[in-house]
Amino acid sequence: MSDIAIKVEDLGKLYRLGEVGTGTISHDLNRWVAKLRGKEDPFSKIGEINDRTAKGDSDYVWALKDLNFEVKKGEVLGIIGRNGAGKSTLLKLLSKVTQPSTGRIKVNGRIASLLEVGTGFHPEMTGRENIFLNGAIMGMTKREIKAKFDEIVDFAGVERYIDTPVKRYSSGMYVRLAFAVAAHLEPEILIVDEVLAVGDAEFQKKCLGKMKDVSVNDGRTVLFVSHQMGAVQALCNSGLFLKNGSVHLNDEIKNVINEYVNDEKDSSSYIHDVTVYQFKKSAHFMPLEFGIVDDAGTPINGYLSNDSVVNVKVVFNVDEVHEKMTFGIAVYTIQSELMFLSMNRDLEEHNWPSIKKGKNEVIIKMPRNLLNEGDYKIELLSSIHFMYWILPPESSPKVNLKLRGGLSNSDFWIERRPGYLAPQLKFVSCFDH
Repeated sequence: MSDIAIKVEDLGKLYRLGEVGTGTISHDLNRWVAKLRGKEDPFSKIGEINDRTAKGDSDYVWALKDLNFEVKKGEVLGIIGRNGAGKSTLLKLLSKVTQPSTGRIKVNGRIASLLEVGTGFHPEMTGRENIFLNGAIMGMTKREIKAKFDEIVDFAGVERYIDTPVKRYSSGMYVRLAFAVAAHLEPEILIVDEVLAVGDAEFQKKCLGKMKDVSVNDGRTVLFVSHQMGAVQALCNSGLFLKNGSVHLNDEIKNVINEYVNDEKDSSSYIHDVTVYQFKKSAHFMPLEFGIVDDAGTPINGYLSNDSVVNVKVVFNVDEVHEKMTFGIAVYTIQSELMFLSMNRDLEEHNWPSIKKGKNEVIIKMPRNLLNEGDYKIELLSSIHFMYWILPPESSPKVNLKLRGGLSNSDFWIERRPGYLAPQLKFVSCFDH
């Protein structure tokens, strides 16, 4: 286990719904006797998987069940999954905030955790006192903590309030100081939950940069939980996808994100047979296939990077060529807000795709780095220009477009910004001319 930082074997966590303990003294005694004899919890046999969308019959739920994985030293592991998948429970078990019901965890090194606002801080103590308290808990000497003190305060940006009880801090100040303490007190393993979402965008970028730095330069292990796929992909080199309390996939981060996005309901990005949809039949435009493809024309069922060209393929049949027939796409946000629409005759005539009688295939190319990271819907449109719609807006076949990561190669832009568009504009100094 010399190169392994964390090893998890058959890990499980069982909870009883609605009550603390088992509900009765006899149940508590049964559990205690079983534990004393080294036997399995008698109530673990009636526990159900943690599917929050379905109603169960048991009062016992496995928040985590049968987890097995390893994290190497210096590895940055991104843990992703939907709400209720067991991500925070796993981090609490690794941080020894709570004990597992089954299995075991082997840890090689000191752990510093940032799980939620206020974790590890005493509200009545000042920021200064909490820094020394956390350092002492991690086994550091007073001299070692003093050597890092100024760096911690500077990173957190709370120098003016360092001698104020932290109960008077805002949630943002709490997180700033907590992350600074966790990252600078030189733990071998750093665990960070979604709590960074409390901080502002500038501080989030600062934290992500620090986590990358401690991994690459100091060789420390980082476990990072986030719903921001851009940040996860930029920071992590491997991923763990949790689903209903179990490991669904443990692989390279790109493969894990791809599987996570594909696992979402209604995630079709290609329609192989458009004729099954109800729409006005026309001899001038009869769609057959529609969706997102790669450069070779193969349908993509997953996410694309923002720095990729989005190829939208349209296969259609024409029985009668009409000089005013147009077709194109409309792009919507996931909330059905229209972003833009583009038709085949928007450019000069010499750029129009040729349309012939019979079967036609056209690729519509959306430029790279146009839309922001997120989920979109692309709708197929067609009309006889200024006469009538064949496939009208908001009621025609749609496919999903999922963009994750690839916003920029700059260290100053590593996660999603507000807004729907994310173009990379060129800034030219006037002195260069």
